[in-house]
Amino acid sequence: MKPEGKLMIIGGAVNKGSFTETDYDQNIEKNLNFFERGILRKIINESKNKNDSSIEIITTASQIPQIVGPEYKKAFEFLGAKNVNILDIETREQANSDAIVARANQADVVLFTGGDQLRLTSILGGTRFHDAILLKYQETDFLYAGTSAGAAAASENMIYQGSSGEALLKGEIKTTQGLGFIDNVIVDTHFVQRGRIGRLFQAVVNNPRTLGIGLGEDTGLFIKNDVMTAVGSGLVILVDGRFIKDTNLTKINLGDPVSIDNLVVHVMSMNDEFDLKTKELKINNSQYNSIPVV
Repeated sequence: MKPEGKLMIIGGAVNKGSFTETDYDQNIEKNLNFFERGILRKIINESKNKNDSSIEIITTASQIPQIVGPEYKKAFEFLGAKNVNILDIETREQANSDAIVARANQADVVLFTGGDQLRLTSILGGTRFHDAILLKYQETDFLYAGTSAGAAAASENMIYQGSSGEALLKGEIKTTQGLGFIDNVIVDTHFVQRGRIGRLFQAVVNNPRTLGIGLGEDTGLFIKNDVMTAVGSGLVILVDGRFIKDTNLTKINLGDPVSIDNLVVHVMSMNDEFDLKTKELKINNSQYNSIPVV
């Protein structure tokens, strides 16, 4: 069944977001960069009740929730959001409580901040809070947004460990079950800046049915009705393993380099669209759009 809700997965910025300047209030126009102007504005616009939507900022992944939460709240409120709250869930007992579930049921948007995605899944996975937002995503006009760890954890399976430099050595990346908002994809974040292409290659060759998604910083994908639209200032890398012809994956030992023949890679930028059903990319500003096919 196609979900009624929407996703916004974001590649991250820095651990504190981008509202860390000491002169924030004095120079707010200068400090409000593309991330806030573009992606957070789109979250508000796509939410059920726009500026009146109930937005819950989930800081569970972060080691500095007391800093991260207020910065996102300030960003949303500057953009006109009127009902923004911070929800720092630190234990599974909290995530199963009536009070937390009630907050989830009232929310139109949840935004999961950056940090450690394994904290997200180990604390929230399988709790009443998790079940509540999954159900809302399936049945209502609900928006799940996640940046960095929040984006990586959105899929059914997620990468939680693996160095960038050695990721194309067999066994160097570790995956586990994510929060399950989208199937048959795996998401990596801070992608271009941290050179994580090898991590995504290995995740895809391990199961070529999986579409690899690499999100650059200040960049995201808005996902609705199986169509992914690139938003933000950077790049989205897609890795499609369906046409792999050959690999040495099952013949080599742990730690040996992985070979892959015919891995397909797409690069998306602002407003490009990728259809998850047809696996076709539509480039928004194509240089060939006006040229007739003969």
